[in-house]
Amino acid sequence: VQDRVQKGKPYANTMAQLVGALAPSVKDFSHPLLENREVSRVLVVVIAGDKGLCGAYNSNILRLSHRFLDEQIAKYGKDGVSLVTVGKKATEYFSKRDYKPVENFPGIGPETPYEVIRAISNTLTGLFASGQVDEVHICFSEFVSPLVQRPQSVKFLPIEPPAASGEADAGKTGDFIFEPKVEELLGVLLPRYVETRVYQILLEATASEFGARMTAMSNATKNAKEQIDKLTLVANRTRQAGITKELLDIIGGAEALNK
Repeated sequence: VQDRVQKGKPYANTMAQLVGALAPSVKDFSHPLLENREVSRVLVVVIAGDKGLCGAYNSNILRLSHRFLDEQIAKYGKDGVSLVTVGKKATEYFSKRDYKPVENFPGIGPETPYEVIRAISNTLTGLFASGQVDEVHICFSEFVSPLVQRPQSVKFLPIEPPAASGEADAGKTGDFIFEPKVEELLGVLLPRYVETRVYQILLEATASEFGARMTAMSNATKNAKEQIDKLTLVANRTRQAGITKELLDIIGGAEALNK
């Protein structure tokens, strides 16, 4: 999973750069995924695991997402905030606290088909493009290393191209001739860009979960071995004390018979 994350980042970064280079060169171009609206309804996506035994991974992301969800509810009211969960832990956690997800998905693993990733992406883009929500935010754990996972929330939709605000970057597009037209190209690239971001975020979350589980199980194994050593020492001392007592009883009985 770590290898997939590292291999996927260059593709995702290049896709972001391409969208950022194209967007400033298009005038009067509108696309549902780029539409900035007055925010009155927000969708929060929470990505957690299906299982426990992974240290504080689930509790950290659930704590952060719960706090973020409450902040959005304070702004827009409970009717203005929708929830989508990925992973059983997230679904169970929020269902017990009277937050009913509009959609829930199972946890993502290394062998999850890409169709599942596309279904999650289509759900998010569908809710946004149809106007049911005005913004989409995703809460997940960024994978830094097997020992470090960083819970965070990111604004996912509407798309804000990284280079769209820079005049220098906007000028670079003049060196290119696009075929087909830039508008047609963006119409294809934007949905692909969203899928790529969803896939990369899910990979980050999966790698974070596995890293946290590996660390937790390593610590558990180390602690178990230490406990076994301590208990073995106690058992040996107890056995030795028992043998010594029996020997003293035998010697005392023999001395009594001799007398």
